[in-house]
Amino acid sequence: MTTLEIKVALQIQKSVREVFEAIADPDKMSNYFISKSSGRMEEGKKLFWKFPEFDEEFPVRIDKVEKDKYISFYWDTDGNELLVEINLTSADNDSTLVMITEKSMENNEAGIKWLKGNTEGWANFLASLKAYLEYGINLRKGAFDFMKK
Repeated sequence: MTTLEIKVALQIQKSVREVFEAIADPDKMSNYFISKSSGRMEEGKKLFWKFPEFDEEFPVRIDKVEKDKYISFYWDTDGNELLVEINLTSADNDSTLVMITEKSMENNEAGIKWLKGNTEGWANFLASLKAYLEYGINLRKGAFDFMKK
């Protein structure tokens, strides 16, 4: 049986240093993705992320960090610990190509549901990161309030 894997990418008009810090620093990440984190993304740390649209906190285990290049972490998705890899590559005009991979789930009904939901989530993450870094806008603010009802 083939496994499913999520791959998304977007170019952001900021340096790799600025993009890396926006992902690794919880104070910056709370401007576009999470509402709070128990700490900075550093190798070997176990963090808890809180999202504005959910009551519970989500455990995140930081795997590897290469400053201004790469962050990987594991998080739990319905009882499966999945690997997320974020690669940052310098592009023209002091821009950064952000590539995210999340893997993997079996190619079955649960896997397809995960693929759909998390692909949407990572696309939203990238759009929100771009809006925050380039324009100072928090796209997530109020966007998922309907999920609390």
